[in-house]
Parts: sequence; structure tokens; C-alpha cells
Amino acid sequence: MKQLLLLRHAKSSWDDPGLIDFDRPLSARGLKAAPLVGRELARRGWLPELALVSPALRTRDTWRLLSAELPAKVQVKFAQALYEAAAADILAKVRQVKAGTGTLLLLGHNPGLEEFARGLAGAGSDEAALKKLADKFPTAALARFDVDGDWAGLTFGGARLTHCIWPKDLR
Repeated sequence: MKQLLLLRHAKSSWDDPGLIDFDRPLSARGLKAAPLVGRELARRGWLPELALVSPALRTRDTWRLLSAELPAKVQVKFAQALYEAAAADILAKVRQVKAGTGTLLLLGHNPGLEEFARGLAGAGSDEAALKKLADKFPTAALARFDVDGDWAGLTFGGARLTHCIWPKDLR
């Protein structure tokens, strides 16, 4: 069984209206939330072998702060295809992951990431996690899925949502 961790970037700053979306940094709240999520991943033993990360500044900064809390270095690939990606594009990117990768973390943006997470959750998903995901997928939110089979065969409805963790759960 494989494990898929979907993470929305931590809260970004809108303080500089002159910045293009791609270059927005993390806000003070985001700077606090990203390491909290990293510590929670380490505490639970949900350690990715590979991280696919959007190259936007806020996702790179989220990854930098989160990964500093993990007990081992993780292979990371910055994928332009994840920036402003639709759910179907995210699925296509996940399907390209090598079969030998057991735990994958994908760090991206809404609305595509939230749509992907909702679409992925199939039979056997945890009811409380489904309810939480149906409500919203806030910044620095983490959804954990169990996936049977290889990444190449992943389909919408083809994974079990096991957990939804919001940053406010970690304070």
C-alpha cells in the first residue's frame, strides 16, 4: 500500500500588491504553520520518499520550513505543472511517479488541490475526514490517503482518505 500526502501551501502574504501571484511570500501565520505540519508528519511517521512541489515562492517556502522538521532529507522535485493546476493535471502528475515510491507528498494550491483531494476519496474513506474535507481545505491543510497499486493506475475515487489535519488542530 502506498501513502499520498496532499498539502496546501501555508498562508501567504498579500501585503505587497505589486507582486505577481507566483512571487507572494508566506505571511507570519504561514511561517508558523509550515513547521507545525512538518513536526506532525515526523511525529506520526508519515515521512515522504518524494515531494512534488509547485515552484511558486509560497510553496517553496512552505516546503523549506516543513522539511527542516523531518528526520531525514527527502528528494524534492519542483514541478511547474503543479502551479495553478486543475485536479486532472495533478492526477496526471501523480501517475508519473515511479512505482517504487511508497510515500509521496504533493504540495500545491487551491482550487485544484482541494478538487483533487475530494475527487480522490473513494470507498473506505474515513467519515470524519470526509466531512472535514467537504467543508474546506484551508492553507497548510494536510490530507492523507492510502493508495492500493501503482501510482500509474490511480483514478478519481481510487484512494482512501484516512486523515484531514488543519493547522489549527496542531496548536
